[in-house]
Amino acid sequence: MIYELRTYHIPDGRMEDILDRFRTVTMRLFKKYNMDVVGFWTVDQPETEHALIYLMRYPDEEAMEKSWASFRADTEWIATRERTEADGPIVNSVESKQLVATDFSPM
Repeated sequence: MIYELRTYHIPDGRMEDILDRFRTVTMRLFKKYNMDVVGFWTVDQPETEHALIYLMRYPDEEAMEKSWASFRADTEWIATRERTEADGPIVNSVESKQLVATDFSPM
């Protein structure tokens, strides 16, 4: 089992836009492509750091790569991204880190 920690750095004033996109489209597409979401978080000081952070779980790296490739090629995702970013990007940058649980982790 591997975990992927993703941090989206959000432009000022666009947090509600990214949250809405996840609520209305992205979560459903994640499920469609067997992408297991462990949880989502925002930073507790949104006035100084605009970030959306989430943790994903996959059986292995191959499953992760296959899921992301399918998600990124999905026509609904492509149309949604174009629509939601018509007034400019809602993500400045994305950090992705693969995590491997230690032998003593409760995960």
